[in-house]
Amino acid sequence: MQDTATFDDLLCEGESAPVDGWDFSWFQGRATEERPSWGYLKLISARMAVARAALDIQTGGGEVLSEVPTLPPVTVATEHWPPNLLLARRTLEPRGVRVVDVAEDAAFPFPAETFDLVVSRHPNVVLWDEIARVLTPGGTYLAQQIGPGSNRELAQFLTGPRPIGDERSPARAAASARAAGLVVDELRHEALRTTFNDVAAVVHFLRKVVWTVPDFSVDRYRARLADLHEHIRRHGPFVAHAQRVLVRAHKPQR
Repeated sequence: MQDTATFDDLLCEGESAPVDGWDFSWFQGRATEERPSWGYLKLISARMAVARAALDIQTGGGEVLSEVPTLPPVTVATEHWPPNLLLARRTLEPRGVRVVDVAEDAAFPFPAETFDLVVSRHPNVVLWDEIARVLTPGGTYLAQQIGPGSNRELAQFLTGPRPIGDERSPARAAASARAAGLVVDELRHEALRTTFNDVAAVVHFLRKVVWTVPDFSVDRYRARLADLHEHIRRHGPFVAHAQRVLVRAHKPQR
């Protein structure tokens, strides 16, 4: 964080930072987020090492999948946002991963019972029926999903109090998985401390993680961003809590 930077300087900095991919290295020294205790990369790496065919849904720029040491013989990833799609192909295709352009809310262009492992980190939309359809009998779905009211302290600072729906709750995830014919094997939920050291980090975060404040723009929220800048200047880093849900389920054998 630059102590001498003005409010306008910080806004410009947050607005100009690129938002493609899920590389969060830009936040170094400006924001922090605790990591879930279960270690998502470790979990999927163990599963990938023994899988025959795997699908990574909404891979972003392929940042997480690229860190898996051993990939299955058939590995496919989906992404739709053009900057991420290009980045994912550049990152993953050299490792033999096929990256397919699939919208978040679109049916998967894959035959039924194609993959014995389906994974996803922070999917914005979860199509449970499609996940169940493409899983082989006995296949596993393993995902780290966004929990309900993630970073609500930040959202409510800007927008005011608002109800927290249950569409991202662990209970809703479990019910939706079961309704699609899956058996839920593990369901965990953690709140993770997140800090923002300056308003540039807030602006960049809200541009990148768009579901936090869906109508966010600097112009629309400039007055509240100014209040947040003053709050950080007086009280130190702004603290919120990211919500994460681990879901592990399988498709029953016939």
